[in-house]
Amino acid sequence: GLRIHEYLYFQVLSPGDIRYIFTATPAKDFGGVFNTRYDQIHLVPADPPEACGELNNGVFIQDQIALVERGGCSFLSKTRVVQEHGGRAVIIADNAYDNDSFYIEMIQDNTRRTADIPALFLLGRDGYMIRRSLEQHGLPWAVISIPVNVTSIPTYEMMQPPWTFW
Repeated sequence: GLRIHEYLYFQVLSPGDIRYIFTATPAKDFGGVFNTRYDQIHLVPADPPEACGELNNGVFIQDQIALVERGGCSFLSKTRVVQEHGGRAVIIADNAYDNDSFYIEMIQDNTRRTADIPALFLLGRDGYMIRRSLEQHGLPWAVISIPVNVTSIPTYEMMQPPWTFW
């Protein structure tokens, strides 16, 4: 599996205006690893965004990946909420929408609870741009591929978000 300071990549396939490869970091000491590659899976923004309790759109998160916003409760609590709603993984975006370079280390919350699904941290700017695009298009989710092996993609073909420096 991945260790902290390693990156995991996913690509948004739809909507087309954010068809980029995004970088995320796995939780340091909780959550599962991606044993399966999902070529087309829904990335569903949680409602409410912080996912600290019951989700209004939990039915749409079942067997999909949830996009959650940082804040309100621990990273582990968010991951457990998504897991309890049947999500395959959770991507937690920073709530600092201007953050385009600083990755937060997601750690246990000292409650001795566990989570089995993968938990990833996403830069705030990336999470904001994904949610904004979905709102503009009136879409309930994005379609993504995760994880993406970027070593097999020629540099000139890697579509990276124009707002993020790699």
